[in-house]
Amino acid sequence: MTFLFYLAAFIVALGPLIVAHELGHYWVARGCGVKVLRFSIGFGRPLRTWVRGVDRTEWVLAAIPLGGYVKMLDEREGPVAPDELSRAFSRKNVWQRIAIVVAGPLANLLMAILLYWGLFMHGVPGMRPVVDAPLPTSAAAAAGFESGDIILTVAGETTPTWAEARWELLKHAIKGEAVEVEVATEGGAKIVRTVAMAGLSKADLDGDFLRAIGLGRLQPRGAPEVIAINSGSAAERAGLKPGDELVSINNVKLESGDHATRIIRENAGKEILIEVRRGNNTLSVFPVTPDRVAGAEGVSVGRIGATLQPQRRLVEKYRVNISYGTVDSLGKAVAKTWDTSIFSLKMLGKMVLGEVSLKNLSGPITIADYAGQSAKLGWIPYITFLALISISLGVLNLLPIPLLDGGHLMYYIAEIFKGSPVSEAAMELGQRVGMGVLLLMMAFAIYNDVNRLISG
Repeated sequence: MTFLFYLAAFIVALGPLIVAHELGHYWVARGCGVKVLRFSIGFGRPLRTWVRGVDRTEWVLAAIPLGGYVKMLDEREGPVAPDELSRAFSRKNVWQRIAIVVAGPLANLLMAILLYWGLFMHGVPGMRPVVDAPLPTSAAAAAGFESGDIILTVAGETTPTWAEARWELLKHAIKGEAVEVEVATEGGAKIVRTVAMAGLSKADLDGDFLRAIGLGRLQPRGAPEVIAINSGSAAERAGLKPGDELVSINNVKLESGDHATRIIRENAGKEILIEVRRGNNTLSVFPVTPDRVAGAEGVSVGRIGATLQPQRRLVEKYRVNISYGTVDSLGKAVAKTWDTSIFSLKMLGKMVLGEVSLKNLSGPITIADYAGQSAKLGWIPYITFLALISISLGVLNLLPIPLLDGGHLMYYIAEIFKGSPVSEAAMELGQRVGMGVLLLMMAFAIYNDVNRLISG
């Protein structure tokens, strides 16, 4: 059932993004007077076909739902009747062809703006960025952070939640530059602390970079609560259930979910005794043997497959709901989409230059996993995930790689400077190079997907 749920969440997420992208091409093509022969969602064998409209356009639902295409009347792809030459894509001027190509990625970016707009108007729940005591030797400790500090701004950008604080800090971590963080101390004073980021490695950026600089979220003290159990996991085999409170492990009283996780990680393959409070304060002891999984640098760690969080009653004072008015929400949505798009391009550039690991590339398996996880958390995380993937799809398709929209755009820009279309030979060579680049990217992405599955 978990697999089917994740698959459904993946298809439901991907479907609207593909439809929006192809509708962008379709509407602008029609607006430019181009005849559309086929509008396909998916590739491969058609499952359903409808013929609609004056132009008898085929609307196709195909077997492989990992993309789509809009097939237009084009002299390069077949003979065109003399009375329809004016409606061929190849006969349109270069600016019209650019508009048709760009419309798909822009439709995805517009969809992300609309999704964020709705979220910001509704209100986005989050946790206040309250800092735990940093490790003594960390960059955060050197900057003077103390337990109870509330992060107010990062480089002048307001950060009302941990998600916003993490996002702003990540942008500076990628650059490897120091950043000024304004905090409110427990005593009420406002202080600016400067965090050095230059010492972060590729491994730090691949993992939890906040932990690497010594910043952690202050966790409410108390027995953590189980909110989800992975199918087939050690926790499920032992009989743990969502709603259980983990009181102690091996007679050590638990102070937080992180405390429980540390003990579990240190006992890979060893039986531990977990004391659980369930229902009417009934205490029970469950013997659990954590599964052995590969951790950082190949070191085995324990994992029981249970998602833990502080008890709901303990976290309420840290919970916030951020919302804005209609106009402000639109401005925030545009800024968020732009910011994420630029960051994605910078990350891709750093991957090409070798400054950031290719482990950050994700394929369909990881996307499906995130789709299922976000759907389990609720509709707001799911819509947020949908907006992020929509941006990624828009940015990816604008890359100057032949076979992608950005590759066609590259040809048309060359045509503007050259004064004539790019030669067929050059386009054919570009297609081969583009196919090679895309296959290489997909190979890396799938390798990363499989590696994540193996390592848990």
